Amino acid sequence: MQPVTHLHSRTAVLADENIDTDRIIPARFLTTTTREGLGRLCFHDWRYQADGADNPAFPLNRPEARGCAILVAGRNFGCGSSREHAPWALLDYGIRAVLCSEIADIFRGNALKNGLLAIVIDEPEHRWLLRHPGIELAIDVREQFIALPDGGRIRFALEPFARHCLLHGVDQLGYLLQNETAIAHYEQQEQAA
Repeated sequence: MQPVTHLHSRTAVLADENIDTDRIIPARFLTTTTREGLGRLCFHDWRYQADGADNPAFPLNRPEARGCAILVAGRNFGCGSSREHAPWALLDYGIRAVLCSEIADIFRGNALKNGLLAIVIDEPEHRWLLRHPGIELAIDVREQFIALPDGGRIRFALEPFARHCLLHGVDQLGYLLQNETAIAHYEQQEQAA
């Protein structure tokens, strides 16, 4: 996992509420254990028409949404069943952060563990971002704020361990491996006692 310290991008907006993990990546695509290629399946049933062509009504298919790495989503994003494939698909699609006033807990945990910023913001700021797609934002993970184009800031909170892992580019196992020497020393002391 690469360290996540800053992110600068335009925003794309999916204002629908209660976008569940099956809408992010349909269950029939969960047979793979690799992350590569899941971006083409992200929002599959919403993004494509029956003949496989892009659905022009899908907001992320619009030209102004192309290349946006920050997704402003409607309330209760990532609800439904737990699946790590959902953040994998979003990351492979090019989304690096999801901003919302309410993000499902299990999805948020899975996202942060995989390097996808899942950021909960206050309702007034969320409503404002929903009404202003395509604006440039800068996210500072270390200082935990989102810089707005007018110089304003939106503060956000991250659980300290998740923040540490993001800043250092490690997952939970990587964190343990970084501390392998200290763990071995502790075990030796416990055995000697």
